[in-house]
Amino acid sequence: MKETKKTQILKLLRSGNYVSGQELCERFGVSRTAVWKIINQLKAEGYEIEAVPNRGYCLKSAPDVISAEEITSRVATAWAGRTVYSYGETGSTNIDAKRLAEEGAPHGALVVADTQTMGRGRRGKGWESEDSGQAIYMTLLLKPQFSPEYASRVTLLMALAVTAALEEVCEDQSVRIKWPNDVVLNGHKVCGILTEMSAEPGYIHHVVIGTGINVNQKEFPKEVDQIATSILRETGRTHSRAQLIARVMFFFEQYYEQFLQTYDLSAVREQYEAHLAGMGKEVRVLDPKGEYVGISKGITKNGELIVENADGTRCEVYAGEVSVRGLYGYV
Repeated sequence: MKETKKTQILKLLRSGNYVSGQELCERFGVSRTAVWKIINQLKAEGYEIEAVPNRGYCLKSAPDVISAEEITSRVATAWAGRTVYSYGETGSTNIDAKRLAEEGAPHGALVVADTQTMGRGRRGKGWESEDSGQAIYMTLLLKPQFSPEYASRVTLLMALAVTAALEEVCEDQSVRIKWPNDVVLNGHKVCGILTEMSAEPGYIHHVVIGTGINVNQKEFPKEVDQIATSILRETGRTHSRAQLIARVMFFFEQYYEQFLQTYDLSAVREQYEAHLAGMGKEVRVLDPKGEYVGISKGITKNGELIVENADGTRCEVYAGEVSVRGLYGYV
């Protein structure tokens, strides 16, 4: 999607330098009146922009908003997150993304919302999304050309992308992946991922990857307070949701392009296992056929969890709940 003039101007202002109105007019082919209107729109949205005669405009601070312009002005990718659909409140960004896919939204389109009222996790579990403007609720739309059997692997790619982005802002904090679709920060859940696919035999219509990240919440409902955490809780600082989204898109695009070379996780397997919660430790697999305990030995190149039993035999876990000892209520 072609960037709007508002996005282009905001991106240029992010340089931190003064930009003259004349330069904005000439670079983007707009009138001074149009520039003035855009600057005033940004100010009304909470951007602090200083205007100095003979020097121009300078962006001093930006609000924590997740508008399409704010996100696209930060995204440094070829396709992931280049088209953004932003909502103040929605039922589910996954549902929105599936609808938009049917309406022709492009590969790499991103749906974001300040609040979700119908958020879901794996196996139909609810996803708490009551705090407007404090968390990230987003869904990335993919229209891949590969076989449906490979689609579930993109969940692990997104978990790795979120982990890489969190490590940038959380510095010395422990960021780990609880296979296959949670990210934990200092032993508490900070992110959940839900991937859904529309396909027919041998062909994918689209894949949507819903990702919820706790960013600036101070408190959680009592029932999850000991399980969940936020970046604010662990670092003591608030963080820009738009910037975090941009970094997740950056890393996801990198990992996805590597994935397309082989359609497996061989290129990122070592990095994933370095962040795998419970690696080399006891895990309990809650399988529909009966739960069992074993030692986590990493993942296969196809993304299954390798669990070693007491007798030394190994099994590959394709589905089912895996509970890692010491992580949010090992049950």
